[in-house]
Amino acid sequence: MLNRILLLLLLILPTTAFANIILVIGDSLSAAYGIPVEHGWVSLLQQRLDSGGFPYRVVNASISGDTTANALARLPRALDSHEPAVVLLELGGNDGLRGLSLTAMESNLAAMITSSQEAGAQVLLIGMQLPPNYGPRYTGKFQSIYHELAGELNVALLPSLVDGIGTELNLMQSDGIHPNAIAQPLIVDRVWKELLPLLDQADHQ
Repeated sequence: MLNRILLLLLLILPTTAFANIILVIGDSLSAAYGIPVEHGWVSLLQQRLDSGGFPYRVVNASISGDTTANALARLPRALDSHEPAVVLLELGGNDGLRGLSLTAMESNLAAMITSSQEAGAQVLLIGMQLPPNYGPRYTGKFQSIYHELAGELNVALLPSLVDGIGTELNLMQSDGIHPNAIAQPLIVDRVWKELLPLLDQADHQ
């Protein structure tokens, strides 16, 4: 009798209740700052997954203004709560804009990647870019961190979330930092290209 009840529940409950989780840990660029949440790239990613029949639910744990230190502190609880199959790490921009220690930023990102891997998740590391007025030495070191971590820790890398977008005025909000709603489909296209192979790996684990 109990087995029959369980079978009926499996048939009538929506399949999304049993979907794998894609956890997005990011800052304002992933939190849809300045635009309706449903127009942000994370929401568009969920729409693409749904339309393609991918059994994944996206959990957006992004917070505007977050640094890598802030995100590292809250990551363990997010991993325990959601048990994600894939983790997208989009962080570092606020560290760079505030001129924080790049050594600490690298250490924080490495710890988040390692913790996610130990929790059984595939990881996509998403890089950031800084305005050129921060100087070539600082911006070069900042950008190289993502490439070095991806190689050392064997994770997928999207070198920049906004490459080619930040220089287009029609794609940016008035602050010159955050992409507008028009840019969000372009961003999700970029993320999707790197994410798709990870979904295949997660499905075969």
